[in-house]
Amino acid sequence: MATEIYRDAWGIPHLRAGSAAGLAHAQGLVTARDRAWQLEVERHRARGTSASFLGESALAWDRFARRARLDDTARRCFEHLEGQDPETAAWVRAYVDGVNAGLARGADAAPEFARTGLTPGRWEPWTPLGVWLATHILFAGFPAKLWREHVVSHLGAHAVRLFATDGPGTSGSNGWLVSGERTVTGRAVIAGDPHRWIEDPGVYQQIRLSCPEFDVVGLAVPGVPGIAHFGHTGTVAWAITNAMADYQDLYRERLRRTGAGVEALDPDGVWRRAARHTEAVEVAGEEPVEVEVIETGRGPVVIGGPEGLDGGTTDPDLPPVAVSLRYPPRVTGDLGFGALLPLLRARRVADVDRAFDRWAEPVNVVQAADTEGGVLHRVAGFVPLRAEANRLRLVPAWEPGHEWRGRQETPRAGLTDGVAVMANQRGPAAPLGVEFAPPHRHDRIAALLAGKERWSAADMPALHTDTYLASATALLDHLESLDGLTPEARALRDRLLGWDRRMDAGSADAALYAAVRGAVVRKLAAHPAFAALATPPAYPEVFLPWMALVPRVGFALEHLLAAGELYGIDRPAAVRAAIEEVAARPPAGVWGDTHRLAPWRALEPEQPYDEPGLSGDHDCVLCTSGVPGLTDRAARGPAARYVWDLARREDSRWVVPLGASGVPGSPHHRDQLPHWLAGDLVPVVTDWAQLTKETDV
Repeated sequence: MATEIYRDAWGIPHLRAGSAAGLAHAQGLVTARDRAWQLEVERHRARGTSASFLGESALAWDRFARRARLDDTARRCFEHLEGQDPETAAWVRAYVDGVNAGLARGADAAPEFARTGLTPGRWEPWTPLGVWLATHILFAGFPAKLWREHVVSHLGAHAVRLFATDGPGTSGSNGWLVSGERTVTGRAVIAGDPHRWIEDPGVYQQIRLSCPEFDVVGLAVPGVPGIAHFGHTGTVAWAITNAMADYQDLYRERLRRTGAGVEALDPDGVWRRAARHTEAVEVAGEEPVEVEVIETGRGPVVIGGPEGLDGGTTDPDLPPVAVSLRYPPRVTGDLGFGALLPLLRARRVADVDRAFDRWAEPVNVVQAADTEGGVLHRVAGFVPLRAEANRLRLVPAWEPGHEWRGRQETPRAGLTDGVAVMANQRGPAAPLGVEFAPPHRHDRIAALLAGKERWSAADMPALHTDTYLASATALLDHLESLDGLTPEARALRDRLLGWDRRMDAGSADAALYAAVRGAVVRKLAAHPAFAALATPPAYPEVFLPWMALVPRVGFALEHLLAAGELYGIDRPAAVRAAIEEVAARPPAGVWGDTHRLAPWRALEPEQPYDEPGLSGDHDCVLCTSGVPGLTDRAARGPAARYVWDLARREDSRWVVPLGASGVPGSPHHRDQLPHWLAGDLVPVVTDWAQLTKETDV
């Protein structure tokens, strides 16, 4: 059977081949043609070579990627895959061969290559694993342990809970499963939206993969074969959300230089040789930068070294700062790619369940349903067994009791009244995590689903786009109790107390609320009680988003306002000052004037786009996140939306923020944006006769 590439009206590729390997080759080929620049950026990120063409701005990531040994770990995991699962390894190789075959044509169409003078590099068999690892290494938010350490050192352990929330740098999702007993068709519907950094090109690729073994539609990660996160085979569908599990550890190391290299103090009191070498990071327009790579028995040293923090100072009574990272793929040599082919071949929920038994990274909550009424709600991924202290903060590498002792069992959950809802709250993964998202998105989705007995796939966009902001209560309660305000502030207070709490783009009240909220955040962050938190340790730049005080206060504002006592801070006075400030200089427009889409791009376009205003907010179901107190611009939000209908797959729907093509100027580069903004979904086409044949490969 010839390998064929078809397209639908949205430019989404539908691929057909005679074998799974032939299909993987076609997937790599079409991805390289559609998204050559994105693939080149991701390859460099995985190798820690981004600064070679992006310049000094990318150096912080490259340093981290080298020190964390991402490329070496990907290579190690691929070697493990070859030994344990040669079929999957060959399938990944076929994808890589397709990428390499398509890159030249893709690069010719992508203007970024000419602008940077870059020639696409060759993909290695382990490059997809490196892309996956680079995408998810910060996903679990292990730098939050640095923040907790910072808070404890200045405010005490009891202060940690005040800031314990879904904060900067994390990724979440909404996902809900409605079983057949609650749908108009008698078969299940799965819907949701992953919340990630909105990137251009997008982080998800709509695609269809068809061969004699399977026919699957879903959202792929560009640079990775198969459909890992969100897929529908016709008889079974699955989707994931971030479990918010803690599965990466940070160790304080004691290091010393010797004539032979570097030694680390182990828990048994013995100094042992650490692996050490140096690497040169090329920087466009600058001299290369040398990076020292050290790895102890715990893992790679990602902060400091034998002499402590670069450019920082250390307490002379304490050992120099050196912190190593222990993360599962580095320890086990397994990234969980063995789950990918079984997912494509799945026919029932039991098949999906067995496939996710092989899942490793990242740790997710899985929801699945099939046409026979089967449902699945479980956690999947590798979470190590270790001491409770490891999960909370940095632990001393030289003390016993902090080693890993195997793998935790991942919890399972059922449905309630025929429904399961996950939105990164304390759900089935609660025993595996430390910090979770506030329950507002979960509670709102559950309440909306409870409001009607029977649901259809066509009903789901109303949930995707709900803008009710339950977390506004804490601030509005403070406003309600204020007295002695100026007439202007009193009028503003009364207007906000009558507001419907919907963060709609066209709402002037939402803009006023956000302005008051931002002012409160800045005033609390500027209070002398938090002064010690305002200047973080001299950690590498890649960790600083987790250490920034204003975002931390902004995302934890509800906790800070509701706490019984807050270090003597007069919170009513802060709220009073904030509303007086906004009343004196109120925003002139509506929420969407400042709450605008801000996609991340490796290279900004020569002609900037006029990005649209957005509805939603961080704690809305429509989770479009600015940073309260810092910016209303939204760099994070629904990176895709999907509705999987188990009654008729052709009634399923999906949408991405921009489009199927990564090439600026292509008709399919931004053609889905109006639908994404409006909350509309585009059809999942399953009839080959409705598609346009592009080519035989």
